[in-house]
Amino acid sequence: MSDQASKVPPFRQYADALREDIRGEVLAAGDKLPSENQLAERFDTTRATIRKAIALLRSEGLVVSHQGKGAFVRPRPQVRMLGAGANYRARRESGVSNFNAEAAAHGQRAVQHIREVGEVPAPPEIAELLQIEQAAPVVVRRRLFVVDEEPMQLVDGYYPKHLAADTPITEPRRIRGGVHAVLEDPNGPIRRRVSRFVEDLDIRMPSPAETDELRIPPGVPIARVLRTAYDSSGEPLEVLDSLIPCDRHIFRYVIDVPAEPEVTL
Repeated sequence: MSDQASKVPPFRQYADALREDIRGEVLAAGDKLPSENQLAERFDTTRATIRKAIALLRSEGLVVSHQGKGAFVRPRPQVRMLGAGANYRARRESGVSNFNAEAAAHGQRAVQHIREVGEVPAPPEIAELLQIEQAAPVVVRRRLFVVDEEPMQLVDGYYPKHLAADTPITEPRRIRGGVHAVLEDPNGPIRRRVSRFVEDLDIRMPSPAETDELRIPPGVPIARVLRTAYDSSGEPLEVLDSLIPCDRHIFRYVIDVPAEPEVTL
């Protein structure tokens, strides 16, 4: 053993070995970990030390324990959210909301539960992004996104009242194709085409209420994503304020870089 390794407490060394087993899928999602006795024999240590190693993995959200049944590798349902204009437009033309379509593409079933729909004064951060006066009235749609019965996101959508008034956006029900189907309906009252998104991302630890509602295990941070949708004139149409457990999503952004113009000499 190297001098550096010898300075690491034994329980951390054993946790490192088990973590590698999990990441390398030697222990797959849902698998039961070997018993404390088996692990103690494998690492030539005590059960008490093994319990400390498993507790560390539990705090990282990698392992869950069930009374009387043992410790298991925690399943990590994931939805890959692809940030690309072409992808967004293809999803929109299908008539299915982007989140539901992404989940379905990976064989998962997504459901959106309406938590609240109403009119509220715009919070300062939302007012700034929507380019309206602070506390100006906005329509908010608060939703919980669930995939395969696992809570995945808390999403609050904010819309300027002058755009959303007297449209299905104000109604406490799911909208076929999502809110953007209303925004872009060529025969509807708004008739705006989404042409640009800007996302602001913040990573932090969740509050106790967020931990309970999203069933976040200990040690797992949360991502807050503020996504603003703009029309072709640059007017903001929507701000989505999303809270996303970091162990359940893979974000991929495709950024097209324009080619440099040819130089004629």
